Amino acid sequence: MDKNKRNVNYNLYVESKVPKTKAWPSLVKAFILGGIICAIGQGFFDLYTYLFPSLTESEVSTCMLMSIIFITCFLTGLGVYDIIGAWGGAGSVIPITGFSNSISSPAIEFKKEGIIYGICVKMFTIAGPVIVCGVVGSIVCGFIGLFM
Repeated sequence: MDKNKRNVNYNLYVESKVPKTKAWPSLVKAFILGGIICAIGQGFFDLYTYLFPSLTESEVSTCMLMSIIFITCFLTGLGVYDIIGAWGGAGSVIPITGFSNSISSPAIEFKKEGIIYGICVKMFTIAGPVIVCGVVGSIVCGFIGLFM
């Protein structure tokens, strides 16, 4: 009984300390930021299609994604993407920019530990489980598709 009372008191304490967010303003900001990121990506897609008409759609998509990933890593290194993410919330996390940020920010944070133990090891601390889950999920789906 004492354990249950302690858990209830702890949950009340945590609830009192957690900052309250307003759902609708957060949703609107996420929608706006996600839309801006997608519009920038579409702009790169259209620019590369115009500049390099011999490229296939798949190659243009690859160039666009590389540009977006590079810009996100650059802004993360400057500390600007953290400000953007704080304002837009999930709108900065859902597109590929969130994945790029989750790879580059631990690498930048732990660069003082050296190339191997800092950058290479810490780079996948956040995104590593996502990569593993994606690879395992795609293998499972592939086997299901193979045998159906």
